[in-house]
Amino acid sequence: MAKRVADLLVDVLLGAGVQRIYGVPGDSLNGITDSIRTREKIQWIGTRHEEGAAFAAGAEAHLTGKLAVCAGSCGPGNLHLINGLYDCQRSRVPVLAIAAQVPSAEIGSGYFQETHPEQLFAQCSHYCELISQSEQMPRVLEIAIQTAISRRGVAVVVIPGDVALRDAVEQQPRLVFAAPKPTVCPSDDELSLLAEVLNRSKKMTILGGAGCAGAHSELVELAGKLQAPIVHAFRGKEFIEYDNPFDVGMTGLLGFSSGYHAMMNCDTLLMIGTDFPYRQFLPKHATVVQIDVRGEQLGRRSKVDYGFVGDTKTTLRALLLRLEQNQYDAHLKESVEHYRKARQGLDELASGDSGRTSVHPQYVASVINRLASDDAIFTFDVGTPVVWAARYLRMNGKRRLVGSLNHGSMANALPQAIGAQVSHPGRQVISMSGDGGLAMLMGELLTLRQHELPVKLVVFKNNSLAFVELEMKAGGFLDFATELRNPDFAKIAEAAGLLGLRAETLDQVEPAIAQALKHDGPALVEVLVSRQELSMPPTITYEEARNFGLFMLKAVLSGRGDEIIDLARVNLLR
Repeated sequence: MAKRVADLLVDVLLGAGVQRIYGVPGDSLNGITDSIRTREKIQWIGTRHEEGAAFAAGAEAHLTGKLAVCAGSCGPGNLHLINGLYDCQRSRVPVLAIAAQVPSAEIGSGYFQETHPEQLFAQCSHYCELISQSEQMPRVLEIAIQTAISRRGVAVVVIPGDVALRDAVEQQPRLVFAAPKPTVCPSDDELSLLAEVLNRSKKMTILGGAGCAGAHSELVELAGKLQAPIVHAFRGKEFIEYDNPFDVGMTGLLGFSSGYHAMMNCDTLLMIGTDFPYRQFLPKHATVVQIDVRGEQLGRRSKVDYGFVGDTKTTLRALLLRLEQNQYDAHLKESVEHYRKARQGLDELASGDSGRTSVHPQYVASVINRLASDDAIFTFDVGTPVVWAARYLRMNGKRRLVGSLNHGSMANALPQAIGAQVSHPGRQVISMSGDGGLAMLMGELLTLRQHELPVKLVVFKNNSLAFVELEMKAGGFLDFATELRNPDFAKIAEAAGLLGLRAETLDQVEPAIAQALKHDGPALVEVLVSRQELSMPPTITYEEARNFGLFMLKAVLSGRGDEIIDLARVNLLR
């Protein structure tokens, strides 16, 4: 039989090292899924929602650094991909999306399920093109793959179902070379200037992000040379925190006071491989030096006095040869001691005092951290679970973290756990899910059972959109429309074929999580946690304090004084 365009498409993906495609089948995808059906080296991973497929592909790309693929059928099918693809694009992970289209002769007629993916996906991709002729395959697909890999983001190929079924003109892929791995370093003159700036500074702080991946030893050596504490952004946590005597934690909304202190009390801030977005947590009077492999990032978040384009590992190796040993260590010692006290305070909040009547989410997160394997992969929902993950999951160089940290989407944890488990079948994968996030894409519980994926879900159940409530309180608003009437998630898990467990009291938490982690298959632990738990940021402004007082006054005057009593009981009487 003659090779079809769909067959050539699958050949190109196989040649690029793709092992699986996440998606939901549909008639416009039939040519592609039928070609996958006959292959042994590529899998179709069916999800219950295309958004879940895109999140799963993004998690695989994040963990492997390689191209991952998702697909959706025409119209609403591929449209469902868009939120997950936005997350992939903003997380800078290489993902290819195949967006099937209505029959080519019907495009522009308002046909059933017709949309225009080239326009819809333009804002969440680096490349988005329509294949309307057989002659365009494989070149358009290969350009899309190269774009996703080289620019670390999303590429979209739109293909009508009838075009996929046509005879292919080309018979094999055109590109056969391995993905390039270039190094980027500032010029000699720039390195000399960078070294001069750092050599004349005394109180230096380093802020590192995900761009520090693969450069742990160079970063630690740099901190020792500069006598500089290292603050990490959340996306840099898994690459920076471990085996690091200079680490002083995080700053930002999810961080704690020590990171903020080290940033605000330096005279030189060195930002490396980070796109930390919160300007209010960056110093206004320090000299700011920034290193990033993407030139467009320089000065994006803060005023920058000196900006340099280079990848972290190459740049730091060249820079270290030019640096003098900083003899001033008072700032470092003060920052490390501040971190020790802040860490002690956080750990005290997570203690399992059996005398407590409510389950604090900090304790649940600390139990997860203690019982998880040394090479566990953690995913976490946006909302309060992301706070507890940031503060209580400890990294060791082998553990991995996956979240929606730039796009900030709800419901990411479960589908990202699917992508993590499928691509890492021998690893323990733990999802820290909020009750709101889990409910939004709860259908993916069925995906766990269908593909026999032994993901462990811990659901922080507080029957509310708790982080939204906290934002309302900080803004001086009475919380409204945030209460959730949730089902028994453990029973739903059992009905879906998972092990379902429930912990209502403090003494039930650790045994339930331990049982789930030992279970040979997917498991869900539903933990009832305090709704009124406050996740305090590193610093509180006068306006935030005033607004919180305004909230309490409104609550009392509205007859909701019992909420204030509960708030005090949960956060003060402990």
